[in-house]
Amino acid sequence: MRKNFIAIVLALFSFAALAQAPELATWKQNTTATGYNGIVSNVQIVQYSTNNVYISCTCIPGYSIGPWTGNPNVASNQNFVFKITRNPQQNTGTATAVGLGHIGVWSNGVSVFNVSDAMSYMNQGVWNRNAYYWEGSGFDNCLGHPQQQGEYHHHVSPTCLYDDTDSLNHSPIIGYAFDGFPIYGAYAYTNVNGTGAIKRMQSSYVMNSASTRTNGPAVGGMYPNGCFIEDYTYVAGSGDLDERNGRFCITPDYPAGTYAYFVTIDSNLDPQFPYTFFGTYYGVVQAGNTGMGSGHVTISEPTTIYNETTGVKEVSDDIKFTLSENPVKDFAYIYFDPKSVNNVKAEIFDVRGQLLFSQTNMQPSISYTFDFTGYSTGTYFLYLTTANKRVVQKIIKVN
Repeated sequence: MRKNFIAIVLALFSFAALAQAPELATWKQNTTATGYNGIVSNVQIVQYSTNNVYISCTCIPGYSIGPWTGNPNVASNQNFVFKITRNPQQNTGTATAVGLGHIGVWSNGVSVFNVSDAMSYMNQGVWNRNAYYWEGSGFDNCLGHPQQQGEYHHHVSPTCLYDDTDSLNHSPIIGYAFDGFPIYGAYAYTNVNGTGAIKRMQSSYVMNSASTRTNGPAVGGMYPNGCFIEDYTYVAGSGDLDERNGRFCITPDYPAGTYAYFVTIDSNLDPQFPYTFFGTYYGVVQAGNTGMGSGHVTISEPTTIYNETTGVKEVSDDIKFTLSENPVKDFAYIYFDPKSVNNVKAEIFDVRGQLLFSQTNMQPSISYTFDFTGYSTGTYFLYLTTANKRVVQKIIKVN
């Protein structure tokens, strides 16, 4: 009886610890509510192993977005799967530069972008443009916008994601960088040991006062101070945060302490340079999250679904899906059940066996679109395969 009691206590303790794990509990999960253009919003599924968390998301938030003045791009479903380590480690070697594109993911599955708009003065790569200055007029009320491929993102503090007016409480985790360290909102304890009043975290970057720029335009007119990233200089001790816009500190989620990044805003709640984390990552960056075509990580280990309401559920080894429309006129839509196996490969063949379409790494809780507009009327075959399973679905194309 005593052994059974101890086992029950240990199981309850383990479940409580799991439920409180910030890298699992932070995400805003949703599988039914829609956002922009009717796209399912926020995070669709959180899966985890001992060492990693996998976030499947559309990159569309639950809050209202748009319009984007002067920006012709349209936000679209990105069907991302990101990998976040559960055991982040300081990089003691050469630091990894914070590059372009997504550099982390907000807690609602929207992409974090860095301070740059990817352009520089005279395209010389010397005076790099500050995205907030050059593109800020085209941000929506939530301070985000989509890029050319439809990836909605925030370069600065996502004002609609959390209460950035709450200066009385420590801000929540609002995302994770791709090195696995958390990103907090703008307010934290005064002291890194978790003591002192709550205060707004201040960047340690100071805008230069020079009237000239070496190999760059004079200050003023079209190029005022602050329009380029290099117009700011890190001055240690001038603010609360280090050159990465972070610090090692105790937080409510990490009572033993963690390195943490912070978003920075000024006293008017306007974004303050460098806005999010900056320069280089503090930790070791997970592969597959960054660079061209990234954000579609292959899940190559057994995982468990994290469900913040009912606990945990094992991922099935079956291919579970719903297909509509069939017969199809223009587009067919396939949705993989949350308990479907990971990493499904889809192939469409015609009746002669010719391969017409192929897509890999399709994940549960995500909807995908098949474009039949260029196909002739007739019969087609959809093959869904994994390492151990294969399903064949007949699709009829009609006028």
